[in-house]
Amino acid sequence: MESPHSLSPSSSSSYSSDGVTFDTEEPRTPLAVRRALHLINSGEPHLCLQAARDIRRLTKTSQRCRRQLSQAVGPLVSMLRVDSPESHESALLALLNLAVKDEKNKISIVEAGALEPIVNFLKSQNLNLQESATASLLTLSASSTNKPIISACGAIPLLVEILRDGSPQAKADAVMALSNLSTHPTNLSSILETNPIPSVVDLLKKCKKSSKTAEKCCALIESLVDYDEGRTALTSEEGGVLAVVEVLESGTLQSREHAVGALLTMCKSDRCKYREPILREGVIPGLLELTVQGTPKSQSKARTLLQLLRESPYPRSEIQPDTLENIVCNIISQIDGDDQSGKAKKMLAEMVQVSMEQSLRHLQQRALVCTPSDLPIAGCASEVSSK
Repeated sequence: MESPHSLSPSSSSSYSSDGVTFDTEEPRTPLAVRRALHLINSGEPHLCLQAARDIRRLTKTSQRCRRQLSQAVGPLVSMLRVDSPESHESALLALLNLAVKDEKNKISIVEAGALEPIVNFLKSQNLNLQESATASLLTLSASSTNKPIISACGAIPLLVEILRDGSPQAKADAVMALSNLSTHPTNLSSILETNPIPSVVDLLKKCKKSSKTAEKCCALIESLVDYDEGRTALTSEEGGVLAVVEVLESGTLQSREHAVGALLTMCKSDRCKYREPILREGVIPGLLELTVQGTPKSQSKARTLLQLLRESPYPRSEIQPDTLENIVCNIISQIDGDDQSGKAKKMLAEMVQVSMEQSLRHLQQRALVCTPSDLPIAGCASEVSSK
């Protein structure tokens, strides 16, 4: 292909490519962009296919080219409707790159009618096409304007199916798309109806806890546990609460904020019901660390959750003075004081170290059910995952 810099911007000549001739007197538009626009509007299938590939390449990293090639949206969407799998995938990938970091293109793609074929591609037996369609919905769902439209097109149940049965990349993109869609209030009920929690938890267990995938899994879980169905599903799923606790311990700052937010929402909704399942998974060390090292929101949520978890339903006289609960209370009183960086951090570091050492002995007993007398944090609450 001709280099975009092979002709001077000020040159006045014609250029022929695959039988298409066009003028080169437009100094502000690179030659390659003009060539792609001419080809995509040619109406010739093989030229449109070449144009789609060129557009994908040109828009991969260039925001300027995304703007300059916005006129290609309509013809590319038309390619999604022709009977040619090769054209489908090339057009999808070109549209995907056009939409990245470009709100106008995201909206234009949906307005041009792309959603119907894209949603149909989610059901394709061609895994590459299915992956490309899922990635496209991920990008398009980042636009607040598009969120309710995507849901109305029936994409949510299909995304949950991909989350359950798709390829690893498709699963990651599907959970990110669902997380994007969940930020629109009217979409949450539609997502809940598909029972996504088992598939989200399964993905969260398998992915790296510091990954973007884990972050989006936790963001989605945090949204879903606002509802009783979501909370029940998470605690009913084997290892569901534990997976969130593990992110609380080793995720990114944003992931940990979502994780502690989900646990706090559960505990606030019904402390008696959810306090034990949360404590049983060894949440305390991660919460202690978060009160000092988390984002401002995480710190506040962690302190609030610790308060809810440390309050015992039993008389204080039944709690030994050297239990973890009393130590936690002491740490919290230090953190809530004026000096948060000195003694409190030192106490916290010592506490987390002791708790980690104790936790190694508890890992083999994680599946055991704690008795009520263990619940005031002294026993199973000191567990922590080593993952």
